[in-house]
Amino acid sequence: MKHTLNAILSAALLILLGANEMNADIPSGYYSSLNGKSEATLKTAIHELLYNHTQVSSYSDLPKYFQRTDVHNDILQNGHPMWWDMYAEIPLYTPSFSGLNREHSFPKSWWGGGTDTPAYTDLNHLYPSEMKANTAKSNYPLGVCSSTSFNNGISKVGPPVTGQGGGAAKVFEPDNEYKGDLARAYFYMVCCYQNLTWKYTYMVQQNLYPTLNSWAVNLLLQWHRQDPPSQKEYDRNEEVYKIQNNRNPFIDYPDLAEYLWGNKKGQIFYEKNAGNPSVGTPNLITPVQDMALDFGEVALGKSATANLLFRGENLTRSLTVTLYKDDKAMFSLPTSSISTSLVNTSSGYNLQITYTPTALGEHTTNILIYDGGLTGSRTVSLHGECLPMPVLHTLTALPASEITDTGYTANWEIPEEDVVDYYVVTRTRYNNGNSSTEELVAQDNWLEIDDFNESTSESYTVQSVRLGERSEPSNVIFVEHSGVTGIEVDMTLGTANIPGGIRFVCVETHYNVSIFDTAGRLVMTLPEVTPDMELMLPYGAYIITVDSQRQPLRVLVK
Repeated sequence: MKHTLNAILSAALLILLGANEMNADIPSGYYSSLNGKSEATLKTAIHELLYNHTQVSSYSDLPKYFQRTDVHNDILQNGHPMWWDMYAEIPLYTPSFSGLNREHSFPKSWWGGGTDTPAYTDLNHLYPSEMKANTAKSNYPLGVCSSTSFNNGISKVGPPVTGQGGGAAKVFEPDNEYKGDLARAYFYMVCCYQNLTWKYTYMVQQNLYPTLNSWAVNLLLQWHRQDPPSQKEYDRNEEVYKIQNNRNPFIDYPDLAEYLWGNKKGQIFYEKNAGNPSVGTPNLITPVQDMALDFGEVALGKSATANLLFRGENLTRSLTVTLYKDDKAMFSLPTSSISTSLVNTSSGYNLQITYTPTALGEHTTNILIYDGGLTGSRTVSLHGECLPMPVLHTLTALPASEITDTGYTANWEIPEEDVVDYYVVTRTRYNNGNSSTEELVAQDNWLEIDDFNESTSESYTVQSVRLGERSEPSNVIFVEHSGVTGIEVDMTLGTANIPGGIRFVCVETHYNVSIFDTAGRLVMTLPEVTPDMELMLPYGAYIITVDSQRQPLRVLVK
């Protein structure tokens, strides 16, 4: 599917209509704050335009948004579109997200992995990715591979060609069809989040401009020019805008990258063909008609809030906002009037909306926006779903595996009966009598740590998260450079999931291992298992017993 029907149709459309006509209409006045600026001033104006956007409801809700942004609508199975995965060729179909990860194309570890920045759930750089490709990609920079240690026909990982990598041992090289897509995602990130402090500087540097390292500029501009925006990107940009209230300007205006880093550097930027209103005409730039604000899943008895950005030009009086229809009692607004002094600014005004469900089920209503000197009105839909308060059992943290001088893999066992959105690993690093703690998010029952060399020893606990609620912290696992010590659990053998099977987690060889299905039938016996031994099993749940351990293991193979 490397050359999908959608890609073929898009190419034909490009020939027939021309690249400019493929692009959807840019909201009138959206980019006016960039006009007349160049270089550092222009980049900061882009940052100010993009940063103040509506955050998606939660990390766990990303697959729901991906169903709007990353599907092949022309490739169906039983009426369900196939996921559009830029990292692998896999025939997986919505609504199931099994086999996929939520992939930060711009690695989250580069800013330290913190969840306290909107970058963590920004759809402009988040995509669905097949698990193996996502794992292989790791946090490597983009680049061209001189050889490969991973190659699935779409994604490559391996040592970089001379002059690339920024000191990294390996780089990630996407398929030619998607190199421009990722280049524009990176352009977006270094502008929108130029205020972040970078932990890894393979491609970025600690400044507001140009932020990108020189080798990264050369690579990304090359990919950007050779693979211009496709219909896929135009369509995705529109959907993300309806969700987040911001856009990727390097899709709308590909030449913008040239003004910042390329052959138009130093020249003053002016937007073209944006359909700017006549001088003095009242114009509400955002929100646009039929925008939808989704609060995701919320536990009964809890509330969720979301911001809706209002930004306009030449409004002559206050805007009126009101809730109407359906379940409006479940939602609340802090005001019914928004002053022109707040809306008629480049930063705009964030209206904070609260969803407080009092009954289980899905709830919808609308915000009606009018006045301000505008002709007519606009409608924004609100949606939320209320679920019972989750029950989460305490996890069992397992011994770390694959311990080296620079890294290790944290592992834990998943209770089969729990529904979990994601896991939080609380990692504590010890150094010369001092300690520091950070929280890291994981999608599976393992997490790779790649900077173990920055501490003398470490420990970790794990919690599961569902609907914003956390389980109690697990037992503590201590990790030394010489191996694992101080395991506070009566389990010396554990497992970690891998696609299509399991990996045994242990520090020594175990003997007489038996594997049963949930009906009690013996599936297989193993004379012995060794540390990090992998075993492929059919999809299903299994019970594993071993002579050296009183408590059996329960595993679920996906």
